[in-house]
Amino acid sequence: MAFEIKCVKKQSKTSETLIVPLLKKGKIGGIALDIDKKSGGFLKRALRVNPAFEGDNGQSLALSLPAGCGFERAVFVGLGDTGKLDELACEKAGGKLYVSLKSGKPEHVSMSAPDLGKNKLDSALALAHILNGLRLSAYDFDTYISADKKKNTLKRIDYVGADDRDAQKHFKALDIVTSGVFTARNLVNEPPNELYPDSFAKRISKLLKPLGVDVEIIDEKKMEKLGMGAALAVGKGSERQPRMVIMRYNGGLAALGKKGTNKTAEDGPLVFVGKGVTFDTGGISIKPGAGMDEMKMDMGGAAAVVGLMHTLAARKAKANVVAIVGLAENMPSHNAYRPSDIIKSYSGKTIEVLNTDAEGRLVLADALGYVQDLYSKPKFIIDLATLTGAMMVALGHEYCGSFVNDDKLWSAMEKASGASGEKLWRMPLDEVWKKDMESDVADLKNMGGSRFAGACTAAGFLEHFINEGTAWSHMDIAGTAWSKSAKPTTPKYGSGFGVRVLNQLIADHYE
Repeated sequence: MAFEIKCVKKQSKTSETLIVPLLKKGKIGGIALDIDKKSGGFLKRALRVNPAFEGDNGQSLALSLPAGCGFERAVFVGLGDTGKLDELACEKAGGKLYVSLKSGKPEHVSMSAPDLGKNKLDSALALAHILNGLRLSAYDFDTYISADKKKNTLKRIDYVGADDRDAQKHFKALDIVTSGVFTARNLVNEPPNELYPDSFAKRISKLLKPLGVDVEIIDEKKMEKLGMGAALAVGKGSERQPRMVIMRYNGGLAALGKKGTNKTAEDGPLVFVGKGVTFDTGGISIKPGAGMDEMKMDMGGAAAVVGLMHTLAARKAKANVVAIVGLAENMPSHNAYRPSDIIKSYSGKTIEVLNTDAEGRLVLADALGYVQDLYSKPKFIIDLATLTGAMMVALGHEYCGSFVNDDKLWSAMEKASGASGEKLWRMPLDEVWKKDMESDVADLKNMGGSRFAGACTAAGFLEHFINEGTAWSHMDIAGTAWSKSAKPTTPKYGSGFGVRVLNQLIADHYE
């Protein structure tokens, strides 16, 4: 949803709705105090006669205001206990606020500065996070809805306060990250007849090149020449041929070359790899029909990587970053690869195909192998993929299971998870699962020996394609990239998961 957010010193005459943030058992502040005086104490009286509104986080109370107040209505939003108030709590309150706010169909609203008492947050930072939470919640993928049927009416939000410059500065920084999240959400929500390997690759180029990111698109002919047999096999059943897209962002002190210029991990880039299966029927091992429409989200890892690169370039991050996404469409046809086929990956390892629906790991295998040939000593590699249903069985939609072979990298990821609000949970890597992916008739097989530990054996398969000594994490975002139910700052469907936590990781530990 596109609406303008401004931080201003004075109330606009066209604003019809006043938002009043309030701590639990707290006091009103900012211009809300002026409105209360103009109305003869109406706001304070309304709080006394509505004891059910206590100011719990995200709780709201909407009121019609008397004439002469300068606003038609006011909406109180609770921030919760002062001892629990932090940036994420503010965003949660802002997200819940939008849900109650939109029912009044406002066009122009103003937000009053909160009285935060002795809380460690200053009001400008708190307001910026409330506004960011509201913006995250207000996201709406309405590209294919006719103009006369679009439901959202909000056009502008003003933050009215003396510290408007500070609030504007804080919000601008947050909004750059949110724009990257929206990039990822938009890509995930696109229908597969519009977003397929070639069109996805071209969108990446159109989006990132103006921001100074070098984008290289590898088509199916070059992929074949390079020996990317695993990724090509996945796309054989479709008329829409696979692509590999490499993105290079030079924000660090040292220039980043296109081929293996780094001699040590100290001057190597940060590397991100994304699975981009633009639609997954399962191939010959076809999925059940019910719910197959959701398989347009099987490129959620690639979407998150593109959204991350968008954010890093837009905020001019001081880091050298390389990203690669493998794009393919997995379809059944007379050309499709089959169970029992043996294919040769870019790395030279052969893979016995036991199930064509275990395709994402094949795409990742070639992407991982190729990027390590280009940059043999990266600071780390993190891949993101909607890889296994087993991960959803284990962690549902709340946490992203993360397999990490380096304690230092995990420590940084865990801290970034807490600060960003995108939840990560460390999963075990074990030699047993890596060995379980060895085949009797080829080097590897694309399925484990049983239905148990499916997410772990998938990680074990990928581990075969990581060079020894390379810090690596595999993030299985199957449960977090897509959801049928809305959360305070995440509407239904594509979530953009991964952009915020990885941006936080880089900002806090690698710049």
